[in-house]
Amino acid sequence: MDFEAEEGDTPHLPISTSPETHRRSICSNCCRPNPVCLCHALPSHPIQTTTQIFILHHPQEAKHKLSTTPILTKSLLNATAINGRRLRRGTFPLFDQFPPAIYLFPSTTSSPAINISDLNPSHLTRNAENGGLVLIAFDATWKHAKEMVKASEDFLSKFAIRVCLGTEDEKSSGGSIYDSELILRKEPFGGCVSTMEAVARALRVLEPNGVEIEASLIGILREMVRLQAGFLKPVKSRPKLLKMKKIKEVEKSESYENDSEDQKLRLTEGAQMELR
Repeated sequence: MDFEAEEGDTPHLPISTSPETHRRSICSNCCRPNPVCLCHALPSHPIQTTTQIFILHHPQEAKHKLSTTPILTKSLLNATAINGRRLRRGTFPLFDQFPPAIYLFPSTTSSPAINISDLNPSHLTRNAENGGLVLIAFDATWKHAKEMVKASEDFLSKFAIRVCLGTEDEKSSGGSIYDSELILRKEPFGGCVSTMEAVARALRVLEPNGVEIEASLIGILREMVRLQAGFLKPVKSRPKLLKMKKIKEVEKSESYENDSEDQKLRLTEGAQMELR
């Protein structure tokens, strides 16, 4: 891939941030620090999709340097992100028209979700008056994402279907690129993935050329992870700390063993004195 600027192109110029951020130079195109600039990995033109992608970005997550939402909106033409904690009437004009939509979140007992592989997108959009399908994702920590979904479900129930990727497993761990290739952010259980991974896997099913779209998005994410890895300081491994109850049990056991040894020693010394 040739990344040299053509005649008439606007070069990506570094801009300096405030002293509070140690004057890091930021790429004006991908908005990332120059040492981890992702412009070379981004598509030359944002990827066109028939699906409208909407991301509700938690305010705290928006400040996180490893958030994938900014890169996702740079990569997809029809992707929009808005900072907020819940969806409701007036949040976004399109939602007030109640378009055919799905929102990504794992299934629970109280709020079951349809596996995306069992979804028929054409059935959802067959009688739609507002265009194609809308895909909604929540970008936050898992604790905050649960709160966001719970706060938004009354509104979403009017027009959207809850959909899961079908890979979540609370009994296992890992499964995310963050976990398997670089422990940047720990996922709570197996199958949990970053927002960019989740959207990529969903588009694989929803889009006619979904396989290519997924491969492109995952490739960008892998490059982001690779670049970030070069700036991680090695972490010294340390044994897991026992809980206080466990520590007391160990100390009590060791104390009992020491008392037993002392008692045996005293009995031995007493027997030797009698022999003398």
